[in-house]
Amino acid sequence: MTHDQTVSLTLPLPRTPEPADAPALRWGVLGAGGIAASFVDALATTQQVVAAVGSRDVAKAQAFIDAHLADRGTETRAHGSYEDLVADPDVDVVYVATPHSEHRDHALLAIAAGKHVLVEKAFARNATEAREIVAAARERGVFAMEAMWSRFLPHYDVVRQSLDLGLLGDVETVIADHGQLLYPDGPQRMSDPALAGGALLDLGIYPVSFAAFVLGDISSVHAVGTLTDAGVDAQCSIVLTSPTRTHASLSTTMTARTPTTASINGTAARLEIDGDFYMPNVVRLLGTDNTVLDEVALDPTERHRGLRFEAAEVARCVTAGLTESPLLPLDETVRIMEILDEVRDAVGVAYPGE
Repeated sequence: MTHDQTVSLTLPLPRTPEPADAPALRWGVLGAGGIAASFVDALATTQQVVAAVGSRDVAKAQAFIDAHLADRGTETRAHGSYEDLVADPDVDVVYVATPHSEHRDHALLAIAAGKHVLVEKAFARNATEAREIVAAARERGVFAMEAMWSRFLPHYDVVRQSLDLGLLGDVETVIADHGQLLYPDGPQRMSDPALAGGALLDLGIYPVSFAAFVLGDISSVHAVGTLTDAGVDAQCSIVLTSPTRTHASLSTTMTARTPTTASINGTAARLEIDGDFYMPNVVRLLGTDNTVLDEVALDPTERHRGLRFEAAEVARCVTAGLTESPLLPLDETVRIMEILDEVRDAVGVAYPGE
């Protein structure tokens, strides 16, 4: 491709529906920690209703409501057990926001109660648990989805369309990283094997899911890593390959802050996403001579408010009678968990009770 042909390339605009237009569902929030707070805060500009919050301590659930939901103009009930939350008749869908180690049990609890479920990433500790959740949801006929919120953000739709249009030519290499300084002085769950701690399930899933999004099929997984004294992964370096021999070079660490950027590199052009690539961000198209050809600048200050896009996807799918999202099918979530299992096997991480 000549330079003259290259400079004519432009990026498509996102087609992502406005979250405020999504039909309202009544949500039950299972868990009252930090990600749950970010999630309900993000719903403030939508029609979604937080009907109930459940915790093992009713006082904690009420304190969460007082801090994040008191000014919404709707009544939110506090439940002192997860069983009470999923049994609440005013709850349509349960958002599972507990540690990775609890995702399987809490998702199955909600499904058994006939509730739709949005389960925080990583979907479970391993692929076996993920398959159990999927099987239960399909048998009960309820909607289930992994809360990999990036998949539903507008800038990911720019990437999706660019790949579909073949703007990059043949994709050769995907590069992505995610590192935050969360160990040893970060949240205790990050270093606790009993809570499925470590960098991979909390941080590394973002670059892995991004690579799966771009490459589609993954034919091989290679990884090395460093473990903490407690036996969870402090950092991992991962290489994935596709059947077409495209490579993905990925890294994750909880011992340093990294750029947390992503790029998709093709024979005709490349896409770059600024850090943090998994949040609302800028997508930039560059030619093979490094000339910036175009960019779509979405609002990077939105950050975690972007969680409302995944909630809107759930609401649209449930209202349409779908039991999974076409943007993140359950079989893809299971395959991503299989990749994470292969990484953990290579690195030597096993969680108690698996």
